[in-house]
Amino acid sequence: MDNFSKNRITAIDLLRGTVMIIMALDHVRDYLFTDSFLYDPLDLARTNGPVFFTRWVTHFCAPIFMLLAGTSAYLIGQRKTKQELSVFLLKRGIWLIVLELTVVNLGWNFNLEFPMFFFITIWALGLSMIVLAVLVYLPVKVILSVCLLIIAGHNLLDSVHLDGNTFPSFLWALVHDQRFFSWHEKLFLVGYPIVPLLAVMPLGYCMGVWYTTGYDVAKRQRHLKWTGLCALTVFVLIRLLNSYGDPVPWTVQKDNFFTFLSFINVNKYPPSLSYLLITLGTACLFLSFTERLKGPGVKIISVYGRVPMFYYLVHIYVIHAIAMLASALTPGQDWRRWILEKPIWFTENLKGYGFSLPVAYLFWVCVVIGLYPLCKRYDAYKQAHKDKWWLSYL
Repeated sequence: MDNFSKNRITAIDLLRGTVMIIMALDHVRDYLFTDSFLYDPLDLARTNGPVFFTRWVTHFCAPIFMLLAGTSAYLIGQRKTKQELSVFLLKRGIWLIVLELTVVNLGWNFNLEFPMFFFITIWALGLSMIVLAVLVYLPVKVILSVCLLIIAGHNLLDSVHLDGNTFPSFLWALVHDQRFFSWHEKLFLVGYPIVPLLAVMPLGYCMGVWYTTGYDVAKRQRHLKWTGLCALTVFVLIRLLNSYGDPVPWTVQKDNFFTFLSFINVNKYPPSLSYLLITLGTACLFLSFTERLKGPGVKIISVYGRVPMFYYLVHIYVIHAIAMLASALTPGQDWRRWILEKPIWFTENLKGYGFSLPVAYLFWVCVVIGLYPLCKRYDAYKQAHKDKWWLSYL
């Protein structure tokens, strides 16, 4: 592998590793921050700046991860035929959906009876791969046009809802309407409706053109910089207009700071146009400005970015186990009901449990640092055993 390729991969892995580390903060907050069980951290009537931004900064994780998955798919496609790439994405997408409904859901619930099923990050990633498996046969310009059309226009569906606990309502929720459903005493959460997320991975696939071997580095940096700046400019403009691009308009609050929070408080489920503009625009700027970064910090963070699925699966179980231990040590709390009933982060008014925000941050740092040796060893194993086909699924 030439030096250019090494730099290219490091730039992508650095961003992916960064969002994976930030993602753990959201889950630590869910499980260990005491106020998580009292109010929504984005509720401007009850939150404060540190709590708001602890939640808000994690908005960048899922769309950036999907964008970079698409870019990686394009680079993989440089070594495969279209048919080989399509089959690979199809099989991997199906596997990710199965993984979401089994291993990942078990991590959230710790209950082999599976009282709840979550259709969240990994299911959306898997279905997006299946969609991309079909789209790879189209020219890149056509894929790009379709993606931009979906991302720009999907908020026209914001007012479309199908009420009731019916199968058609469930199908529509999978498309564009976050909701809870019940069936045979099982609870289903459609956390990540697939539109417009299914357009984000193919968008990253189109971006992969800028990362092919021999592409001019300075030119790529300019493309990324201006794409990011344009996206953020459009974000500001449509938010100022306050008539389209997000189902919840921003409003004037009690002071300028909280009005600013309202301005950037964009809808995540499903991701609005405004949400994708600010997250993906920032991702492009990050890639542009960190292209040539080197040093021990870059190497460490990139390790997490090279083994994202391994890290994702392990961190869920670790954080959940820490929360159960904390509950067992808290007077008046019973960790066993989390298994028999529902996960702690669906429990309301759980008074007396949890920690302050600084302590939650300390737990986050400990979890991330603690997982580094495991991630590094697994990364080394992957590099030394590239002949093992199953590693590509983790």
